[in-house]
Amino acid sequence: MQTINEAMSGGKKQIQLAGEFFDKLSPEALKEMVSIVHPTSYQAGCILFSEKETPQSLFVVLEGEVKLSINSSAGKRLILRIVGKGEILGLASVLSASRCEMTGETLHPAKIGVIARRDFLNLLSHHPEVYQTVTQELSRHYSMACEQLRTVGLSFTAPEKLARLLLDWSRNCHTTENKSRLHFALTHEEIGEFIGATRETVSRTLSAFKHQRLVDFHGSTLTIPSRTALESYASC
Repeated sequence: MQTINEAMSGGKKQIQLAGEFFDKLSPEALKEMVSIVHPTSYQAGCILFSEKETPQSLFVVLEGEVKLSINSSAGKRLILRIVGKGEILGLASVLSASRCEMTGETLHPAKIGVIARRDFLNLLSHHPEVYQTVTQELSRHYSMACEQLRTVGLSFTAPEKLARLLLDWSRNCHTTENKSRLHFALTHEEIGEFIGATRETVSRTLSAFKHQRLVDFHGSTLTIPSRTALESYASC
């Protein structure tokens, strides 16, 4: 984790920029990045940017989580992913000056670093080497989008889609041997928006998974007793 102290309002305010993108920056580029970040607090459910909107800023998640989604003209929503601390949002739209392809909404109260588009473009002109880091980050976003398409588009049934989704979420959570444990704070309706299913379908499928001992619940914690068993189910 790289930390820079920025002088603000006669005192020192510490802004921590940690994550794959920021860890690749040179000390000079990171220092300038911190100088153009404006931390802002948002309540849950605040829209940071919307589809078809002309981008004015980049957003860095400093605390909390942001839900990224796309919407159909009929009002149907598909959640792409939920991002947490250290993620940078809006790179593609800011660089191309094209309209946003998705909507970003705070899932809980969050602190977001806002970077004006012109300030970020100035940073790139001062530190051209950052373009390589930007390219790597865009490539990572593309890979995640492809994985989402595999889950939603190439799975035939809602149970298969949900099994793949749970396995994907469990990759970065607490895992011991073949067991995974993850925090499960989303509603069944929101989970359904990840896989294009109704709330009722998600509730029914999770109950079936529990009955088959593929998952277990304790409050907001979901446990996958055997990743191998769930992977076998998802591949059927």
